[in-house]
Parts: sequence; structure tokens; C-alpha cells
Amino acid sequence: MTPSARVQAAIELLDAIIASARDGGPAADTLIARYFKERRYAGSRDRRAVRDHVYDAVRRVAERPESGRAAMVGLARERAELAALFDGSAHGPAPIVDSEAGAPAGVVPGWIEPLLAAPVERDALLGRAPVDLRVNRLKGDPDRVAQHYPDATRIAGLPDALRLPEGAPVEQSDPWKWGQVEVQDAGSQLISAACAAAPGMTVIDLCAGAGGKTLALAAAMGGKGVLIAADTIRSRLARLDPRADRAGATFIETLLLDQGHEAGALESLRGRADVVLVDAPCSGTGTWRRNPEARWRLTPARLDRLVAEQARILDFAAPLLAPGGALIYAVCALTDREGRDQVRAFLERHDGWTVERIEAAVGRAHGDGLLLTPGHDGTDGFYFARLRRTA
Repeated sequence: MTPSARVQAAIELLDAIIASARDGGPAADTLIARYFKERRYAGSRDRRAVRDHVYDAVRRVAERPESGRAAMVGLARERAELAALFDGSAHGPAPIVDSEAGAPAGVVPGWIEPLLAAPVERDALLGRAPVDLRVNRLKGDPDRVAQHYPDATRIAGLPDALRLPEGAPVEQSDPWKWGQVEVQDAGSQLISAACAAAPGMTVIDLCAGAGGKTLALAAAMGGKGVLIAADTIRSRLARLDPRADRAGATFIETLLLDQGHEAGALESLRGRADVVLVDAPCSGTGTWRRNPEARWRLTPARLDRLVAEQARILDFAAPLLAPGGALIYAVCALTDREGRDQVRAFLERHDGWTVERIEAAVGRAHGDGLLLTPGHDGTDGFYFARLRRTA
């Protein structure tokens, strides 16, 4: 592919990503993979260059642009070398005319700006994310595993965590193949640690997804006790089984729930759990540095639905706790509606609960919980709180 053809390919991909964001379709990575699967002629350097163009344009634009060309023109207005590739060649984009408007630059969509928690450093929300690993103590020792990663640094307050540079080829390493490490953001590891799971406990990961936090809980439990990973999406839970086998966490039980009818399926666990983790569906505003096109998917109506769903999940999660049990509520979101206000509303609806402050080496107290942000803590953005059932 010529350099101009790569720009045109990026424009075509951006058109597909914009439409998918508008219609709730596949994520950008999936669309890029499909695009090149149909174009075998594109070499590795072509794919890398096109991908870089796409993500440079996505990161630059906060509001969903009108078209892929508008997104790329906006970027080209800031990069003369890129603008020169709009040359009208056979497979390249048409020249940019003086009157042509490019998509404006921005970090945060205007409508959500006032909803973000006040301490959030907006300019850091789209920074490049490192690769964080969690050493799996069911199979490995952090000091020994660290010897396999000479570029790794340790993370304060997380003895099982290693941080590698962006793009590190983890899956080619021996510890990965041996099940000794999992890729897990340091913020996610802190949430798992806040659960204080221990051997012999009954622990429920109520929105387990593919099980990243479930596996961390399994390691903390030393493979002993009852650990249930529940979710309403079968395909997500299906990804946990091979991960658990690789990690040596074969005692995990999975439970597929029917959305809207979860309480009935969980009735046998009522009043039995020592720990319930609610890693609730959320806006994903804390993960924009990994998924920048998520800004183009979020709408006020979708946020309203998410806030209502979070409250509903908390309400059927609460009865699962035994007296003295801990409910950990977490979202990878930085809006107060999903974090601080959601916890406050739960405490207003439910008697017999108290807040426990979480001691951590990073993060800031915010409301009744802890706020983690990329700018302040170098992690993805999270809000989480630990609530104790007292009656």
C-alpha cells in the first residue's frame, strides 16, 4: 500500500467505526481485524500504519464525527506530513480544500464534562496505558516471575503486580504460557484486593464477565472455599473456563443468570456469602485510554439506563451477604452518578449497612469510596467502595 492508500484505508475504517458506535455495533479493534482479513495484500507495516492513523484520529476527537474523512482531515490540519498524503492519487484521498472542515479536537464530550468527578484530570484520560500483570500465586512467586521481565517495575501497594511498557509481548513469555501471570490493570487488582477474600470463604463475583477479577479472588483464596462467577452473558462466562484452567483455579463455579430474573437463580445463596463483588456495567469512562472510541458510543440515555441497572444489581446483591459480610461495589467509570452518588443512594435505600474505608497506596477518598484516575494514579479510572452488612 502507498502512504496515501493507507490514509484512505484509515478513512474507510473510521467510517465503519463511527457507524458502529452510533448503532451499538462491534468495537474498533474487531472492525480493524475484519478489514484486514478481507485485504490479505496489506502487509504488517501497512496494517500498523493504518491502525496508527485510525487511533490517532479517534483519540483526537471527543464528539462522534460526521465522517471518517472529517476525522482524518482534522488530524491532517495539525500534521503537514499527513495533509500532503491527501493527494488525489489512484488509491488515496482527494485533496483537502481550504473550506473543508475537519472534526474539532477534544478530550471529553461536552455533555458529560460536568458529570465527571471533580478530581479527575481530564487531559490524562487518553494517555497511553502500560501493561500491568498480576502474578498468579496459585502457580508463581512474584520475585521469581519478575526475573522473566527485565523491563518490569513493581507497583506500590500491590505485591503481586508488575508493570511493563506499552505493547510488551506478554503472551509470548514463559510465565504467561505457564499460567503464572494474567494481564490486569493495577486498579482492577486493587479492587480485587479490597475484597479481602481468604481461604474457606464463600465469595460471589456477581458481574464476572470473562473473569479477570474472579481469577484474582481465586488466588487470594488459595484455591479453597466457594467462588462463584456469575454473569448474564454466556459468551463472557465461556471465556473464563480456559483462563481458569491455565491459572490452576479449577474450583471456580460459573453461574449463568437470566437478566431481570437474577434473584430467583441466586435464592439458594441468600445470606451465605462472605464477600460479594459487584463490578457493575458502566459507562467505561475510566477506560478511555484503552478504548477511546467508547466516547462516541456513550449517550445521556445510555448513561441513564446504566445508572438504573447498577442500582438494580446492588439491590439483589445485598441479600446474598451473611451478617458481617462485605459488599464491594466497583465501576470503571468516573461519573459521580455511577460512583459516589450510587453508593449514597444504596445506603439510603438499605438499613443495616456501614461504610468501611479502604486503605490503599494510591487513589483518593471520594464520597464513601476510593477514586482512581489515570492522571493521579497511573491506572485506569475506577470508583469502588466497601460496605459491611451489620444486620
